[in-house]
Amino acid sequence: MKDKVVKSELELSIRQLKKLSVSYCRIHLGNPELFGDDSNAVKGSGNSNVSPVLPLIFAMVDGFNSGGIQPPPGFLEELFKEGDLDSLDPIFKGLYEDLRGNVLKVSVLGNFQQPLRALLFLVSFNVGAKSLVSHKWWIPTGAYVNGRVIEMTSILGPFFHVSALPDNTIFKSEPDVGQQCFSDATNRRQADLLSSFTTIKTLINHLYDGLSEVLLALLKNSDTRESVLQYLAEVINRNATRAHIQVDPLSCASSGMFVNLSAVMLRLSEPFLDANLSKKDKIDPNYVFHNNRLDIRGLTALHASSEEITEWLNTPRKTDVSALSSDEENRLLQSQEASSSGYSGEKVKYSFICECFFMTARVLNLGLLKAFSDFKHLVQDISRCEDTLATFKALQKQTPSPQLQLDIDRLEKEIELYSQEKLCYEAQILRDGALIQHALSFYRLMLVWLVNLVGGFKMPLPLTCPKEFASMPEHFVEDAMELLIFASRIPKALDGVSLDEFMNFIIMFMASPTYIRNPYLRAKMVEVLNCWMPRRSGSSATASLFEGHHLSLEYLVRNLLKLYVDIEFTGSHTQFFDKFNIRHNIAELLEYLWQVPSHRNIWMKIAKEEEKGVYLKFLNFLINDSIYLLDESLNKILEIKGLEAEMSNTTEWERRPAQERQERTRLFHSQENIIRIDMKLANEDVSMLTFTSEQITAPFLLPEMVDRVATMLNYFLLQLVGPQRRSLTLKDPEKYEFRPKQLLKQIVHIYVHLARGDTENIFPAAILKDGRSYNEQLFTAAADVLRRIGEDGRVVQEFIELGTKTKVAASEAMDAEATLGEVPEEFLDPIQCTLMKDPVILPSSKTTVDRPVILRHLLSDNTDPFNRSHLTVDMLISNTELKARIDEYIRSQELKRHGEDFSLQRAKETIQTTTEEMLID
Repeated sequence: MKDKVVKSELELSIRQLKKLSVSYCRIHLGNPELFGDDSNAVKGSGNSNVSPVLPLIFAMVDGFNSGGIQPPPGFLEELFKEGDLDSLDPIFKGLYEDLRGNVLKVSVLGNFQQPLRALLFLVSFNVGAKSLVSHKWWIPTGAYVNGRVIEMTSILGPFFHVSALPDNTIFKSEPDVGQQCFSDATNRRQADLLSSFTTIKTLINHLYDGLSEVLLALLKNSDTRESVLQYLAEVINRNATRAHIQVDPLSCASSGMFVNLSAVMLRLSEPFLDANLSKKDKIDPNYVFHNNRLDIRGLTALHASSEEITEWLNTPRKTDVSALSSDEENRLLQSQEASSSGYSGEKVKYSFICECFFMTARVLNLGLLKAFSDFKHLVQDISRCEDTLATFKALQKQTPSPQLQLDIDRLEKEIELYSQEKLCYEAQILRDGALIQHALSFYRLMLVWLVNLVGGFKMPLPLTCPKEFASMPEHFVEDAMELLIFASRIPKALDGVSLDEFMNFIIMFMASPTYIRNPYLRAKMVEVLNCWMPRRSGSSATASLFEGHHLSLEYLVRNLLKLYVDIEFTGSHTQFFDKFNIRHNIAELLEYLWQVPSHRNIWMKIAKEEEKGVYLKFLNFLINDSIYLLDESLNKILEIKGLEAEMSNTTEWERRPAQERQERTRLFHSQENIIRIDMKLANEDVSMLTFTSEQITAPFLLPEMVDRVATMLNYFLLQLVGPQRRSLTLKDPEKYEFRPKQLLKQIVHIYVHLARGDTENIFPAAILKDGRSYNEQLFTAAADVLRRIGEDGRVVQEFIELGTKTKVAASEAMDAEATLGEVPEEFLDPIQCTLMKDPVILPSSKTTVDRPVILRHLLSDNTDPFNRSHLTVDMLISNTELKARIDEYIRSQELKRHGEDFSLQRAKETIQTTTEEMLID
């Protein structure tokens, strides 16, 4: 070897020998029949055996530590690099099929890493990448192809199927993660569970990394990029029904696949999720209208109807091109071409950032966000099962039966399986802070980009909603809100996350039905704010969002009050019950904001400005809800007392059939829950009336409101200190959030607050006018109770004085009634049958009613009560002629009464004079 010539010739010969050996190997692998021995033939040639080159690839990707046959250094690289597509294609295709088979039905605890590294190695070759995307199983075709078929039969599908999440039994992967890591979790040491969580998190992140690298390698290759986008679009479109509440596991891909895909898409999006969101302008909103890849147009839009979108698509746009940049001009021209083509198949080219953005949004909706929803339902299922199990065990103690024991055993098994599934979700998603923070970064971009469509973060919003914003899929915003709610409930998930843009977005749109049509979506924004309240989040970091935030200080209270009113009519068949839950969230926020001086000042300013507008409607609905909730609660308390009496009579109770006892017990627990919820909501509403009435009294005392307020207070007082109060005594009232002493104090405080602000002395007359509940003894009884429970003496005194004023008003009312005599029917309001003071004509039904009465009706319902046609305050017509006649009637009756009084007085004087004269005589 010292001879350089010999050495050079030898090296050349060896290189040629290597090349020849590799060439023969390539020929053999692609055409094994030529060699007369097909025992080691590849699948690509039609035989079912595994490719003989696969063990060599595994040995190489394992770092030559796996034992077995080791490939000569450089052999595999030369094998795949030098050949052309024709000779290598069957080899690659066989290898891809082998790798797919290796990971089919493998869970995250199985051997997925070796095949995944092998896949990455193969696609690193240009020929390998081309061969993969040209494989017949790259995107399976045929009449029976659906989301699940793509997952199980495409080359990449089984790799994405690898997961820790539960799947349908038919497609269950091995080893079973729940069984292996989380069986009998309640009796396991916490350290064991933490170890399992760590293992799964580590493995799942290896999976995410590997899958991301594979897709990135294919996307960087200009020959295969389009095929990858087609594959992703096909997976998304074929699994659109994953967004439904009930998902068919036979037609849709697994949650595991879509959570994995979510993580991978977020990794692909990272380059345009920088802190400054510097590339957001590359996302073209017209993608929703004109892309030929994703089925987006059929999704529910933020505000636009499908008819409006169709109309916009068929209307050519006219834009001042001179004001646009060259990029914007190109996008405009492309979009105009697409719209003029009527979607005849002409494609518009969008940047990868734009495509990746919309695909990631769709994948997250069908993947990560759907998994959050499934997890929430799973937790609810466990809670329901545990409640039922507790009931069954209580019944079994009282009267044992074999059937009950079978039911108990069945429920215990169900809870065990559900608990394993819950821990699997926790392992893959809840404990992956990086995944959640990546998703938050994506939705930060989403909301900032959406706000840019309406002119940026500034208020008030433009009067008309731009069609680009109106046409965006509703789930873009809903998913952002769901993620924020979910992340807010996970410790430290929001650490380091900038929430300012999220807060701005919520304040801007939560009370804007002209931008976001769905009231439930706007209500979800309030739920986010609820999670961020400092007392709930356990962190003072969120306090700055409420107390030191420009838009928050100016618009938060205003928009919460508006949403409180708007939510009365959602259009849903469940709107009656939904509104209470939504208003509960709003009420909690408002109570917190009242304690912040800057927000309280704004609140008082709004009450003054909107005294006869939104604020009056807010008060009206607050009072309506208070009456309904307290009434329901008190009635249910009477029912539950009856059930308690039944169950406490053990002799009679045990004679009843077991099924009847089960049903009565279930009813008892159900009523308990209803009372607890209704009482909690009623307490909130009364509390808000109490603290607001201390400083804002004018709206309560308006003619259209004062009678309603007085009726409510009288009714509550009757229930709390009236003759029936003892029937509301419960063994454990706190259990139902029923606090009669506190409630009485609050009711009396409202009376006193309104009396203090009643400069015109109209409140006592309103209290008296309520003939159903008012009784002067109630004030005396309430004062006695207040003294016993230690109420402030000054408040008690003011309350007694109000009662005295009401008695005086009663005397005056009797005199007035006597003066008026029998009022002609035409002067009576047809709704309340009271003398009209300010008659108005309803334009549609032509009925005349008293203005305060119809105004009170219009606070809850914008319709004519006589024919249900649309009616607003400004449509009322003053009936001046009738008012003049009523005034004249009152005047004449007063003069008549005055004349009668004068005649009576003269008669008395005459009699007295006559008597005196007779006595003198």
